[in-house]
Amino acid sequence: MKRFSLILVAALVVVLALVGTSLAQPVTINFLNFSSSGENEGNLQAMKEIFEAQNPDIKVNIETIGYGDYFVRLMTSVVGGNIPDAFELNFENFAAYASKGTVMPLEELMAKTGFDQSVSDPNALAAFQVDGVQYGLPFSFSNVIVLYNKDLFDRAGVEYPTSEWTWWDQLEAAKKIRALGDDIFGIFQPIQFHEFYKVVRQNGGSLLSEDGSEFTINRPENVETLQYMVDRVQKYNVMPTEEQLSGMGDWDLFAAGRLGMLVTGSWAFPYMTANCDFDWDIAVEPGNTAKATHFFANGLVIGHNTKQPEAAFRWIEFLSTSKEAAEIRVKAGWELPAVTHEDILEMYAATTPPENKAAVFESLQYLVTPPVVEQFAELSDIVGRYLGEARDGFMTPQEALDAAQAEVEARISL
Repeated sequence: MKRFSLILVAALVVVLALVGTSLAQPVTINFLNFSSSGENEGNLQAMKEIFEAQNPDIKVNIETIGYGDYFVRLMTSVVGGNIPDAFELNFENFAAYASKGTVMPLEELMAKTGFDQSVSDPNALAAFQVDGVQYGLPFSFSNVIVLYNKDLFDRAGVEYPTSEWTWWDQLEAAKKIRALGDDIFGIFQPIQFHEFYKVVRQNGGSLLSEDGSEFTINRPENVETLQYMVDRVQKYNVMPTEEQLSGMGDWDLFAAGRLGMLVTGSWAFPYMTANCDFDWDIAVEPGNTAKATHFFANGLVIGHNTKQPEAAFRWIEFLSTSKEAAEIRVKAGWELPAVTHEDILEMYAATTPPENKAAVFESLQYLVTPPVVEQFAELSDIVGRYLGEARDGFMTPQEALDAAQAEVEARISL
Protein backbone atom coordinates (compact mmCIF):
# COMPACT_ATOMS: atom_id res chain seq x y z
CA MET A 1 0.00 0.00 0.00
CA LYS A 2 2.85 2.34 0.89
CA ARG A 3 4.57 1.55 -2.40
CA PHE A 4 1.35 2.28 -4.33
CA SER A 5 1.02 5.63 -2.54
CA LEU A 6 4.59 6.56 -3.48
CA ILE A 7 3.95 5.66 -7.11
CA LEU A 8 0.75 7.74 -7.06
CA VAL A 9 2.55 10.73 -5.56
CA ALA A 10 5.35 10.42 -8.11
CA ALA A 11 2.85 10.23 -10.96
CA LEU A 12 1.03 13.29 -9.59
CA VAL A 13 4.32 15.22 -9.43
CA VAL A 14 5.04 14.35 -13.07
CA VAL A 15 1.56 15.42 -14.15
CA LEU A 16 1.82 18.71 -12.26
CA ALA A 17 5.25 19.33 -13.76
CA LEU A 18 3.92 18.73 -17.25
CA VAL A 19 0.96 21.03 -16.62
CA GLY A 20 3.30 23.69 -15.24
CA THR A 21 5.55 23.38 -18.27
CA SER A 22 2.55 23.71 -20.56
CA LEU A 23 1.30 26.78 -18.75
CA ALA A 24 4.74 28.38 -18.89
CA GLN A 25 5.09 28.05 -22.66
CA PRO A 26 5.13 31.51 -24.27
CA VAL A 27 2.53 32.37 -26.87
CA THR A 28 3.70 33.26 -30.37
CA ILE A 29 2.28 36.13 -32.39
CA ASN A 30 2.91 36.81 -36.06
CA PHE A 31 3.81 40.35 -37.13
CA LEU A 32 3.83 41.49 -40.77
CA ASN A 33 5.53 44.77 -41.72
CA PHE A 34 7.03 46.69 -44.62
CA SER A 35 8.83 49.70 -43.18
CA SER A 36 11.85 47.79 -41.85
CA SER A 37 12.51 46.35 -45.31
CA GLY A 38 16.02 47.07 -46.49
CA GLU A 39 18.15 48.94 -43.99
CA ASN A 40 16.08 48.58 -40.82
CA GLU A 41 15.33 44.88 -40.41
CA GLY A 42 18.17 44.68 -37.87
CA ASN A 43 16.69 47.61 -35.94
CA LEU A 44 13.29 45.91 -35.76
CA GLN A 45 15.01 42.72 -34.61
CA ALA A 46 16.71 44.71 -31.82
CA MET A 47 13.30 46.00 -30.72
CA LYS A 48 11.95 42.45 -30.71
CA GLU A 49 14.81 41.19 -28.54
CA ILE A 50 14.20 43.87 -25.92
CA PHE A 51 10.45 43.22 -25.97
CA GLU A 52 10.84 39.46 -25.56
CA ALA A 53 13.28 39.98 -22.67
CA GLN A 54 10.71 42.19 -20.96
CA ASN A 55 7.82 39.87 -21.88
CA PRO A 56 9.09 36.28 -21.59
CA ASP A 57 5.55 34.96 -22.05
CA ILE A 58 5.42 36.27 -25.65
CA LYS A 59 7.43 35.37 -28.74
CA VAL A 60 7.18 37.46 -31.91
CA ASN A 61 7.55 35.98 -35.38
CA ILE A 62 8.44 38.85 -37.72
CA GLU A 63 7.83 38.75 -41.47
CA THR A 64 9.10 41.68 -43.53
CA ILE A 65 7.87 42.35 -47.07
CA GLY A 66 9.03 45.18 -49.33
CA TYR A 67 6.43 47.92 -49.79
CA GLY A 68 5.94 47.14 -53.49
CA ASP A 69 4.68 43.63 -52.69
CA TYR A 70 3.33 44.20 -49.22
CA PHE A 71 -0.34 44.85 -49.90
CA VAL A 72 -0.62 41.96 -52.34
CA ARG A 73 0.76 39.69 -49.62
CA LEU A 74 -1.55 41.20 -47.00
CA MET A 75 -4.64 40.91 -49.18
CA THR A 76 -3.79 37.26 -49.89
CA SER A 77 -3.69 36.67 -46.13
CA VAL A 78 -7.00 38.46 -45.61
CA VAL A 79 -8.78 36.54 -48.38
CA GLY A 80 -7.33 33.27 -47.12
CA GLY A 81 -8.39 33.92 -43.54
CA ASN A 82 -4.78 33.92 -42.32
CA ILE A 83 -4.58 37.50 -41.10
CA PRO A 84 -1.45 38.16 -39.01
CA ASP A 85 -1.99 38.77 -35.30
CA ALA A 86 -0.51 42.24 -35.78
CA PHE A 87 0.57 44.11 -38.88
CA GLU A 88 1.56 47.47 -40.28
CA LEU A 89 -0.63 49.82 -42.33
CA ASN A 90 0.18 53.19 -43.79
CA PHE A 91 -2.25 56.03 -43.23
CA GLU A 92 -3.52 56.02 -46.81
CA ASN A 93 -4.70 52.39 -46.65
CA PHE A 94 -5.67 52.27 -43.00
CA ALA A 95 -9.26 53.55 -43.37
CA ALA A 96 -10.15 50.93 -45.96
CA TYR A 97 -9.00 48.04 -43.74
CA ALA A 98 -10.68 49.50 -40.65
CA SER A 99 -13.99 50.12 -42.44
CA LYS A 100 -14.09 46.54 -43.73
CA GLY A 101 -13.69 45.10 -40.24
CA THR A 102 -10.29 43.56 -40.96
CA VAL A 103 -8.69 45.08 -37.87
CA MET A 104 -9.74 45.00 -34.24
CA PRO A 105 -10.95 48.09 -32.34
CA LEU A 106 -8.47 48.80 -29.56
CA GLU A 107 -10.65 50.66 -27.06
CA GLU A 108 -11.15 47.72 -24.68
CA LEU A 109 -7.52 46.67 -24.78
CA MET A 110 -6.37 50.24 -24.17
CA ALA A 111 -8.68 50.54 -21.16
CA LYS A 112 -7.69 47.15 -19.80
CA THR A 113 -3.96 47.89 -19.96
CA GLY A 114 -4.22 51.50 -18.82
CA PHE A 115 -2.72 52.76 -22.07
CA ASP A 116 -1.21 56.22 -21.54
CA GLN A 117 -2.29 58.34 -24.51
CA SER A 118 -0.15 61.27 -23.39
CA VAL A 119 2.97 59.35 -24.47
CA SER A 120 1.83 59.34 -28.13
CA ASP A 121 2.01 62.27 -30.49
CA PRO A 122 -1.63 63.41 -30.66
CA ASN A 123 -1.67 63.96 -34.45
CA ALA A 124 -0.21 60.54 -35.11
CA LEU A 125 -2.55 58.83 -32.64
CA ALA A 126 -5.63 60.53 -34.07
CA ALA A 127 -4.63 59.46 -37.60
CA PHE A 128 -5.54 55.87 -36.73
CA GLN A 129 -9.08 56.53 -35.61
CA VAL A 130 -12.28 56.04 -37.58
CA ASP A 131 -15.36 57.84 -36.32
CA GLY A 132 -13.62 58.43 -33.00
CA VAL A 133 -12.73 54.76 -32.47
CA GLN A 134 -9.04 53.85 -32.14
CA TYR A 135 -8.14 51.03 -34.52
CA GLY A 136 -4.37 51.41 -34.59
CA LEU A 137 -1.35 52.85 -32.81
CA PRO A 138 1.26 54.98 -34.60
CA PHE A 139 4.51 53.20 -35.44
CA SER A 140 6.28 56.22 -36.91
CA PHE A 141 5.55 59.40 -38.73
CA SER A 142 7.39 61.77 -40.97
CA ASN A 143 6.99 64.84 -43.08
CA VAL A 144 8.58 66.48 -46.09
CA ILE A 145 11.10 69.28 -46.06
CA VAL A 146 13.44 70.94 -48.56
CA LEU A 147 17.02 69.69 -48.60
CA TYR A 148 19.46 72.19 -50.07
CA ASN A 149 23.08 72.13 -51.20
CA LYS A 150 24.89 74.97 -49.41
CA ASP A 151 27.83 74.85 -51.80
CA LEU A 152 25.62 75.47 -54.85
CA PHE A 153 23.78 78.28 -53.06
CA ASP A 154 27.12 79.89 -52.24
CA ARG A 155 28.36 79.57 -55.81
CA ALA A 156 25.13 81.11 -57.14
CA GLY A 157 25.25 83.93 -54.59
CA VAL A 158 21.82 83.04 -53.22
CA GLU A 159 20.76 83.33 -49.58
CA TYR A 160 19.84 80.04 -47.92
CA PRO A 161 16.12 79.19 -47.74
CA THR A 162 14.11 80.40 -44.74
CA SER A 163 10.68 79.60 -43.34
CA GLU A 164 9.38 82.82 -44.89
CA TRP A 165 10.09 81.75 -48.46
CA THR A 166 7.25 81.50 -50.99
CA TRP A 167 7.02 79.46 -54.19
CA TRP A 168 8.40 82.44 -56.07
CA ASP A 169 11.43 82.88 -53.80
CA GLN A 170 12.23 79.23 -54.38
CA LEU A 171 11.80 79.56 -58.15
CA GLU A 172 14.15 82.55 -58.36
CA ALA A 173 16.81 80.69 -56.38
CA ALA A 174 16.36 77.65 -58.63
CA LYS A 175 16.90 79.78 -61.75
CA LYS A 176 20.21 81.15 -60.43
CA ILE A 177 21.47 77.70 -59.48
CA ARG A 178 20.43 76.30 -62.86
CA ALA A 179 22.62 78.95 -64.50
CA LEU A 180 25.72 77.39 -62.92
CA GLY A 181 25.98 74.69 -65.57
CA ASP A 182 24.19 72.52 -68.11
CA ASP A 183 24.27 69.51 -65.78
CA ILE A 184 23.21 71.42 -62.66
CA PHE A 185 19.54 71.87 -61.75
CA GLY A 186 17.81 74.15 -59.30
CA ILE A 187 15.19 71.87 -57.80
CA PHE A 188 13.55 68.47 -57.97
CA GLN A 189 10.02 67.87 -56.75
CA PRO A 190 8.21 64.87 -58.20
CA ILE A 191 5.08 65.67 -60.19
CA GLN A 192 2.97 62.83 -58.86
CA PHE A 193 -0.10 62.34 -56.72
CA HIS A 194 1.43 62.69 -53.27
CA GLU A 195 3.25 65.89 -54.11
CA PHE A 196 0.31 67.33 -56.04
CA TYR A 197 -2.34 67.04 -53.32
CA LYS A 198 0.07 68.73 -50.91
CA VAL A 199 1.15 71.55 -53.24
CA VAL A 200 -2.52 72.13 -54.06
CA ARG A 201 -3.11 72.80 -50.37
CA GLN A 202 -0.26 75.33 -50.45
CA ASN A 203 -2.37 77.21 -53.00
CA GLY A 204 -5.68 77.03 -51.13
CA GLY A 205 -7.02 74.11 -53.16
CA SER A 206 -8.08 70.54 -52.46
CA LEU A 207 -8.94 67.37 -54.35
CA LEU A 208 -12.09 66.63 -52.37
CA SER A 209 -14.84 68.92 -51.12
CA GLU A 210 -14.89 69.70 -47.41
CA ASP A 211 -17.92 67.48 -46.79
CA GLY A 212 -16.37 64.65 -48.83
CA SER A 213 -19.27 64.52 -51.26
CA GLU A 214 -17.51 65.42 -54.52
CA PHE A 215 -14.12 65.53 -56.17
CA THR A 216 -12.64 68.95 -56.91
CA ILE A 217 -9.61 67.94 -58.96
CA ASN A 218 -9.98 70.49 -61.77
CA ARG A 219 -10.75 73.57 -59.69
CA PRO A 220 -8.94 76.73 -60.93
CA GLU A 221 -6.53 76.87 -57.98
CA ASN A 222 -5.51 73.27 -58.71
CA VAL A 223 -4.90 74.03 -62.38
CA GLU A 224 -2.78 77.01 -61.34
CA THR A 225 -0.81 74.72 -59.02
CA LEU A 226 -0.10 72.16 -61.72
CA GLN A 227 0.88 74.91 -64.14
CA TYR A 228 3.44 76.16 -61.61
CA MET A 229 4.85 72.66 -61.16
CA VAL A 230 5.00 71.92 -64.89
CA ASP A 231 6.57 75.30 -65.72
CA ARG A 232 9.59 74.43 -63.61
CA VAL A 233 10.22 71.56 -66.03
CA GLN A 234 8.93 72.77 -69.40
CA LYS A 235 9.31 76.57 -69.25
CA TYR A 236 12.24 77.29 -66.94
CA ASN A 237 13.88 73.84 -66.91
CA VAL A 238 15.10 74.39 -63.36
CA MET A 239 13.87 70.84 -62.79
CA PRO A 240 15.16 68.08 -65.10
CA THR A 241 12.94 66.31 -67.60
CA GLU A 242 12.78 62.54 -67.60
CA GLU A 243 15.25 62.54 -70.50
CA GLN A 244 17.69 64.79 -68.64
CA LEU A 245 17.54 62.51 -65.61
CA SER A 246 18.55 59.59 -67.85
CA GLY A 247 17.34 57.13 -65.26
CA MET A 248 19.16 58.80 -62.38
CA GLY A 249 17.17 59.02 -59.15
CA ASP A 250 16.47 62.34 -57.46
CA TRP A 251 18.39 61.35 -54.30
CA ASP A 252 21.40 60.34 -56.39
CA LEU A 253 21.25 63.61 -58.32
CA PHE A 254 21.34 65.54 -55.06
CA ALA A 255 24.13 63.40 -53.59
CA ALA A 256 26.16 63.93 -56.76
CA GLY A 257 26.18 67.68 -56.05
CA ARG A 258 24.14 68.53 -59.15
CA LEU A 259 20.90 69.66 -57.50
CA GLY A 260 20.30 72.84 -55.51
CA MET A 261 17.11 71.78 -53.74
CA LEU A 262 15.30 68.50 -53.23
CA VAL A 263 11.78 68.23 -51.86
CA THR A 264 11.72 64.91 -50.05
CA GLY A 265 11.05 63.23 -46.75
CA SER A 266 12.96 63.36 -43.50
CA TRP A 267 13.66 59.65 -44.01
CA ALA A 268 16.34 60.70 -46.52
CA PHE A 269 18.71 61.97 -43.79
CA PRO A 270 20.70 58.73 -43.26
CA TYR A 271 21.27 58.32 -47.00
CA MET A 272 22.41 61.91 -47.48
CA THR A 273 24.66 61.76 -44.42
CA ALA A 274 26.39 58.72 -45.86
CA ASN A 275 26.60 59.89 -49.48
CA CYS A 276 26.97 63.69 -49.64
CA ASP A 277 30.51 65.10 -49.53
CA PHE A 278 29.29 68.71 -49.38
CA ASP A 279 27.47 70.85 -46.80
CA TRP A 280 23.69 70.48 -46.88
CA ASP A 281 20.82 71.46 -44.66
CA ILE A 282 17.02 71.63 -44.63
CA ALA A 283 14.24 74.20 -44.58
CA VAL A 284 10.46 74.24 -44.23
CA GLU A 285 8.64 73.96 -47.55
CA PRO A 286 7.51 77.26 -49.02
CA GLY A 287 3.86 77.91 -49.84
CA ASN A 288 1.84 80.31 -51.93
CA THR A 289 -1.37 81.27 -50.13
CA ALA A 290 -0.65 78.86 -47.25
CA LYS A 291 1.94 76.42 -45.96
CA ALA A 292 1.35 72.69 -46.12
CA THR A 293 3.45 69.57 -45.90
CA HIS A 294 2.80 65.87 -45.96
CA PHE A 295 1.76 63.84 -42.98
CA PHE A 296 3.10 60.35 -43.57
CA ALA A 297 2.33 57.87 -40.84
CA ASN A 298 2.60 54.12 -40.44
CA GLY A 299 0.33 52.45 -37.92
CA LEU A 300 0.17 49.15 -36.08
CA VAL A 301 -3.06 47.18 -36.01
CA ILE A 302 -4.35 43.85 -34.74
CA GLY A 303 -6.10 41.32 -36.97
CA HIS A 304 -9.79 41.05 -36.10
CA ASN A 305 -9.67 37.27 -35.61
CA THR A 306 -6.44 36.91 -33.63
CA LYS A 307 -6.49 34.37 -30.83
CA GLN A 308 -3.90 36.40 -28.89
CA PRO A 309 -5.30 39.97 -28.73
CA GLU A 310 -3.64 40.91 -25.43
CA ALA A 311 -0.21 39.66 -26.49
CA ALA A 312 -0.56 41.39 -29.85
CA PHE A 313 -1.53 44.63 -28.13
CA ARG A 314 1.44 44.48 -25.76
CA TRP A 315 3.71 44.13 -28.81
CA ILE A 316 2.27 47.04 -30.79
CA GLU A 317 2.13 49.19 -27.64
CA PHE A 318 5.85 48.54 -27.10
CA LEU A 319 6.71 49.43 -30.70
CA SER A 320 4.56 52.55 -30.57
CA THR A 321 5.31 54.07 -27.16
CA SER A 322 8.35 52.58 -25.47
CA LYS A 323 11.50 54.60 -24.98
CA GLU A 324 13.58 51.59 -25.96
CA ALA A 325 12.00 51.30 -29.42
CA ALA A 326 12.04 55.07 -29.91
CA GLU A 327 15.74 55.30 -29.05
CA ILE A 328 16.63 52.58 -31.55
CA ARG A 329 14.62 54.42 -34.20
CA VAL A 330 16.29 57.78 -33.51
CA LYS A 331 19.81 56.37 -33.51
CA ALA A 332 19.11 54.65 -36.83
CA GLY A 333 17.56 57.76 -38.38
CA TRP A 334 14.48 55.62 -39.09
CA GLU A 335 11.83 58.33 -39.40
CA LEU A 336 10.44 60.10 -36.32
CA PRO A 337 9.08 58.10 -33.38
CA ALA A 338 5.49 59.10 -32.62
CA VAL A 339 6.17 59.80 -28.95
CA THR A 340 6.25 62.78 -26.63
CA HIS A 341 9.24 61.67 -24.52
CA GLU A 342 11.24 64.89 -24.26
CA ASP A 343 14.62 63.19 -23.96
CA ILE A 344 13.96 61.14 -27.11
CA LEU A 345 12.93 64.23 -29.09
CA GLU A 346 16.00 66.09 -27.81
CA MET A 347 18.16 63.18 -28.96
CA TYR A 348 16.54 63.36 -32.40
CA ALA A 349 17.09 67.13 -32.64
CA ALA A 350 20.75 66.76 -31.63
CA THR A 351 21.51 64.13 -34.27
CA THR A 352 23.14 65.92 -37.20
CA PRO A 353 23.32 66.49 -40.10
CA PRO A 354 21.13 68.30 -40.92
CA GLU A 355 21.86 71.15 -38.53
CA ASN A 356 18.42 72.71 -38.82
CA LYS A 357 16.47 69.81 -37.32
CA ALA A 358 14.13 72.50 -35.95
CA ALA A 359 12.66 72.68 -39.47
CA VAL A 360 11.29 69.15 -39.04
CA PHE A 361 9.38 70.17 -35.92
CA GLU A 362 8.31 73.52 -37.36
CA SER A 363 6.85 71.86 -40.43
CA LEU A 364 4.68 69.66 -38.18
CA GLN A 365 2.50 72.77 -37.78
CA TYR A 366 1.52 72.50 -41.44
CA LEU A 367 0.63 68.82 -41.82
CA VAL A 368 -2.05 67.89 -44.36
CA THR A 369 -3.42 64.48 -45.27
CA PRO A 370 -4.54 63.06 -48.62
CA PRO A 371 -8.20 62.50 -49.44
CA VAL A 372 -9.39 59.51 -47.45
CA VAL A 373 -11.42 57.33 -49.80
CA GLU A 374 -11.84 53.58 -49.83
CA GLN A 375 -10.49 53.36 -53.40
CA PHE A 376 -7.40 55.38 -52.54
CA ALA A 377 -4.99 53.34 -54.65
CA GLU A 378 -7.20 53.77 -57.72
CA LEU A 379 -7.55 57.50 -57.07
CA SER A 380 -3.80 58.03 -56.83
CA ASP A 381 -3.18 55.93 -59.97
CA ILE A 382 -5.69 57.88 -62.07
CA VAL A 383 -4.56 61.32 -60.98
CA GLY A 384 -0.90 60.34 -61.17
CA ARG A 385 -1.26 59.16 -64.75
CA TYR A 386 -2.64 62.51 -65.92
CA LEU A 387 -0.06 64.46 -63.91
CA GLY A 388 2.60 62.57 -65.85
CA GLU A 389 0.95 63.55 -69.14
CA ALA A 390 1.13 67.23 -68.13
CA ARG A 391 4.69 66.94 -66.84
CA ASP A 392 5.90 65.51 -70.13
CA GLY A 393 4.05 68.08 -72.24
CA PHE A 394 1.44 65.77 -73.79
CA MET A 395 -1.47 67.59 -72.15
CA THR A 396 -1.94 71.05 -70.69
CA PRO A 397 -2.57 71.23 -66.94
CA GLN A 398 -6.20 72.14 -67.64
CA GLU A 399 -6.67 69.21 -70.02
CA ALA A 400 -4.97 66.79 -67.62
CA LEU A 401 -7.04 67.76 -64.60
CA ASP A 402 -10.30 67.86 -66.57
CA ALA A 403 -9.60 64.32 -67.76
CA ALA A 404 -8.63 63.19 -64.26
CA GLN A 405 -11.81 64.70 -62.82
CA ALA A 406 -13.99 62.90 -65.39
CA GLU A 407 -12.33 59.51 -64.93
CA VAL A 408 -12.34 59.70 -61.15
CA GLU A 409 -16.04 60.61 -61.09
CA ALA A 410 -16.80 57.67 -63.38
CA ARG A 411 -14.80 55.07 -61.49
CA ILE A 412 -14.69 56.01 -57.81
CA SER A 413 -17.66 56.14 -55.46
CA LEU A 414 -17.83 58.52 -52.53
